[in-house]
Amino acid sequence: MTLEILNGSMQLDIFFDSSDWEYDDNICVCIRETCPEDEKIMYATETNIYLTSEQARTLAELLQHAADQSNHASR
Repeated sequence: MTLEILNGSMQLDIFFDSSDWEYDDNICVCIRETCPEDEKIMYATETNIYLTSEQARTLAELLQHAADQSNHASR
């Protein structure tokens, strides 16, 4: 699954990395910057962060909670 943010200059890919199935942290959050070099906010063009399933679920809950708060604040 890919999510484009920052007007499309950054992509977040989130997936189960089946090649790392034997490790607990086998859910990959891949962050890619596709903008010109002088607009980049990261040193690397691509960064991978690996999460356990528990961490991924916690991250999902935190994002859901923040989205819920944002929806209520805009009313």
